[in-house]
Amino acid sequence: MIRRAAYPCHRAAALTAGCAVKAVLLAAMLLGPAAAQAKPPLREVKEIDDELYYIAVAKEISDLCGDISGRRMKAIGVMWNLRSKANRLGYSDAEIRAYVESDAEKARMRAKGEAFLARHGVSYEKPETFCALGRAEIERNSAIGVYLRAN
Repeated sequence: MIRRAAYPCHRAAALTAGCAVKAVLLAAMLLGPAAAQAKPPLREVKEIDDELYYIAVAKEISDLCGDISGRRMKAIGVMWNLRSKANRLGYSDAEIRAYVESDAEKARMRAKGEAFLARHGVSYEKPETFCALGRAEIERNSAIGVYLRAN
């Protein structure tokens, strides 16, 4: 049994600054582990998932168009920064690795990328369409174009 005398903030009177700080610290201690587990899946962290998507589409374009190469060092640097950002958001390296290596996530990303390519008239049967899209993305300096370089 907790003695009330040991906790002077129990009264219904107005909360003092000291009591407010104690209440916030207690709540953080009690809710901290639960809040850490309430993280959304990394696929729902837009700034991480979108950037990986842009890199993946740029890689597909550079792989299928001989006139365009990928800016791999830029992509690697961005991926390291994304990892650091995910770590700061509370994701462990194991969680990040599981997300990046997940077959389901790869399939989701591929489907999203193929839909983008199709909307822009790109066809796997016509490699020149990859080049046309790649040049347009480079020209626009788009989120995808920054990972591409015309040879």
